[in-house]
Amino acid sequence: MTDAPTGPAFNIREIPFSSHGSWFGLSPVVSEHVRAEDLHLVSHQGGMHPVLRLVPVAGAGGERVETDWHATPGRLTWAGQGGQIELAYQRADTLRLRGTGLGLRICAAAERLTPFSGTYFIHDPLDGSYVFTSYETGRRYRVSVLAGREADVRGVESLGAADRGLTLTGDDTGCWEAAVEELDSARAPHEPSGTHERTAERADRRFTEFAEAVTPWRTPDTPAAELAAYVLWSATVGPAGFLQRPAVLMSKHWMDKVWSWDHCFNALALAPGAPELAWDQFQIMFDHQDASGALPDSVTHSEILYNFVKPPIHGWALRHLRRRLPQPLSRAELAEAYHRLARWSRFWLDSRRAPGQTLPHYQHGNDSGWDNSTTFDPGRVRITADLSAFLILQLRELAELATELDRADEAAAWAHSADTLQAAMVDELWTGERFQSRSPRTGAAATSLSLLDLMPVVLGEHLPSEISTRLAAHIETHLTAHGLATERPDSPRYQADGYWRGPIWAPATVLIEDGLRRAGHVGLADEISVRFRALCEKSGFAENFDALTGEGLRDRAYTWTAGSYLLLAEAHAHRSGR
Repeated sequence: MTDAPTGPAFNIREIPFSSHGSWFGLSPVVSEHVRAEDLHLVSHQGGMHPVLRLVPVAGAGGERVETDWHATPGRLTWAGQGGQIELAYQRADTLRLRGTGLGLRICAAAERLTPFSGTYFIHDPLDGSYVFTSYETGRRYRVSVLAGREADVRGVESLGAADRGLTLTGDDTGCWEAAVEELDSARAPHEPSGTHERTAERADRRFTEFAEAVTPWRTPDTPAAELAAYVLWSATVGPAGFLQRPAVLMSKHWMDKVWSWDHCFNALALAPGAPELAWDQFQIMFDHQDASGALPDSVTHSEILYNFVKPPIHGWALRHLRRRLPQPLSRAELAEAYHRLARWSRFWLDSRRAPGQTLPHYQHGNDSGWDNSTTFDPGRVRITADLSAFLILQLRELAELATELDRADEAAAWAHSADTLQAAMVDELWTGERFQSRSPRTGAAATSLSLLDLMPVVLGEHLPSEISTRLAAHIETHLTAHGLATERPDSPRYQADGYWRGPIWAPATVLIEDGLRRAGHVGLADEISVRFRALCEKSGFAENFDALTGEGLRDRAYTWTAGSYLLLAEAHAHRSGR
């Protein structure tokens, strides 16, 4: 039907088909861990909502037929006996479809319409299009028939329970074409932008240009780089709702938010090739900083959550980001970053230090990002060494920024705070063998077999060598054939699919690999990188992975996993001189 598609093929059962800037995608995944029989148009405005079901049909009766799904970044096809259907994005809110030998039934995913939920369906007298109006997303979905004809139209203007939809079927040639648009209240009748072939070619080219910019270093030694780029590219949405910058969602499955540490890894991965998008990713959570200086836990189209926070890795991230951006930040950008980072640091120093305490505390495992880590089994409110380590790096970055901005007194104050915090962390939490956590109320201390207790290795060159050496030795005991288990595999509390009680996670991998490398433990850092890259190349970009089998777990198209792979793969390519 069209020229050969370009870009990596991928399994649409694992990774949704979408396009840069779009708020919807095509996927059989319709809610958390639920896969439907057919592909659905799934919107992420107002949450994750399957709006339209797309059913390939054939014959006079329009019977459903079995087809194979084939997806590349620019094109999605249903291939079955007697014909095929191809879909491509014309633009971020518009799909172009064409079928030969097969028809396509487009119907509302929800059968029941109530005053508060479901999808209403009309035949628009203005232009003859068919419009589905979704209560869940607050948007309309317009189907315009461009060639061929519509058949078996049902449920027009129906209320309550009804089958609502139409079938696209061929004319005398057996071919049909259509467009599907996500829109607000109204729009001029659809005008095709070129032929279907040109649309598909442009879709291919949009991704290819992004991949070339973001992964120019890719080689046969980094075989998953192009697919990782697609995961980031396709999960990016345009400004809308509470997200007033282009935003890389964690996924266009059910993890369709931006969390206040995930965004840092995506910013770093994008920095050399897409610097404006990268800077937007770093800034996006600071756009919602509250009066205390805290960042929200998460932001998505229609929701901002402040009930938890995430760890202050932003100083660490900004330091790396500034080195990776192709052009230095302007003085105005530096000043804004300094002001925002200072307020975020003051939150931890002012609002998360109990009276008489030097070290800050988390109020729950969720604040650490390691929601259910065994570090928090003795109590949810804990003083932990990872928090102090991240904050120390952030204070040191503030000292550097203040120096560059000619604020010498402030630079000295931030450096003094960092030194004081590090001295207290070692004095109060280092046992001589490992770091412990403490209750800020009782002072009761505990150790665990969680990788979280080893995270202070992120301090790298700032750690005394005897401490970093002991931490490196403990980190090695977490290293499986696939990467770093978040709970030591011989722990009685280890769980194969236990979220942060065993599985391998991308952010922990990147932070520890970086800290080890800066502390001089290069061999171990290299091995961690090798194993994690091989894991992604085998099992994709899942939210997390079984540490012993390497199986992908939970959400299977997670951008911070893809971004972390790109960071490690790029560094490997550069070290290899390629």
